[in-house]
Amino acid sequence: MEYVIIGNGVAGIHAAEAIRRQDPAGPITLVGDETFLPYCRPMISMVLEGAVPMERLPIRGADYYEKLGITPVLGRRVTSIDVDARRVHLPGHPAGIPFDRLLIASGADPRPIKADGLDLEGIFYMRTEAQVRAMLETLPSVKNALVLGGGLVGFKAAYGLVRRGVRVTQLIRSDYPLSMQVDRTAGEMILAELVRKGLDVRVGVAATGFFGRGRVEGARLSDGSELGCDMVVIGKGVLPALSFVPRDRIDIDLGILVDAHMETCVPGIYAAGDAAEFFDIARKTRWVNAIWPEAVIQGRTAGMNMAGRPVALQGSLSRNVIRIFDMDIMTGGWVDPPDSEGFQVVRRIDRRSGAYRKLVLDGDRLVGAVMVNHIEQGGLLIALIQRQAPLRMSGEKLISTGFNYRQLLN
Repeated sequence: MEYVIIGNGVAGIHAAEAIRRQDPAGPITLVGDETFLPYCRPMISMVLEGAVPMERLPIRGADYYEKLGITPVLGRRVTSIDVDARRVHLPGHPAGIPFDRLLIASGADPRPIKADGLDLEGIFYMRTEAQVRAMLETLPSVKNALVLGGGLVGFKAAYGLVRRGVRVTQLIRSDYPLSMQVDRTAGEMILAELVRKGLDVRVGVAATGFFGRGRVEGARLSDGSELGCDMVVIGKGVLPALSFVPRDRIDIDLGILVDAHMETCVPGIYAAGDAAEFFDIARKTRWVNAIWPEAVIQGRTAGMNMAGRPVALQGSLSRNVIRIFDMDIMTGGWVDPPDSEGFQVVRRIDRRSGAYRKLVLDGDRLVGAVMVNHIEQGGLLIALIQRQAPLRMSGEKLISTGFNYRQLLN
């Protein structure tokens, strides 16, 4: 059995390790477009802020491929997949790489923006080790930075630059920060915290173009104004990296559609991580949950199934924990469903302590939760969403867990 894995990230390496546990001798070829060792992508923002050195990024040693008997093909981006011939094509391999089992764990690419002047120096995305390394090389000459985007990437970039002593302006097209992760109440609390810490945050505004003589010197904004800056970080989210996948053969919506075994509509071809679209436990529909823990479990599950051990997943679930200056935020599941869906929402806010709690229930099942500050009980809420067990209640008491609503909301 010949295995090929597209993607050198966390989904890919956990798949390779799962395969090797089941099949000690089967050839594994791992293709990755980065040349750096497998590393912890969420930590690159900590490298930017100076909290950890670059040397701490790798999560596997220099002898990783040799120890597992993996053939690495690094610094190459896959150009196409021949489903019928069972071959993966990429530069430097004119005949393609043959496979019996294929995993597409290609991750995601930064979502592009439409703006003039994107070719100027000093404009960065923050997705890879190489991009952060380039930002660090530029930082000594940076005084004013512009960060585009109010999602997790944008916030991590803004936070890291502020910690480095750079003046930062953050543009958020939506009405409040983290609009894909939190509801309006939490978003407005986060916005107030950012302003309190001296960050210049502008909501409902976007950049339409950049200007400068070879290097970025400023940006033109959608409100007609201009803003001086000598660094721009684009953090407008990500999209699954699937340009090489034949859409006429492999079903794709936003991500590659997979079943509970991480297998696509083509037998023997699997997908996992940010490239995969899988059943969402809270939303009860397909969703791309592009987060680290999902990539780990999906990659491991795909690897076991590829090697002949049938393993099925119940579904995936979005969850995030983020610290923004002195504020802790935990979210899980479907936190802000439309009013028309008929969910029950229970919430409480304590302005004095800065704590906020929100629970979203679909009948007697918990499907979403938001916690701002004092998030110690967040793990229990995530477990309740994942289990989807009916919460039998007597008054305010959850009989099945012994957990008290009043205790949570206080």
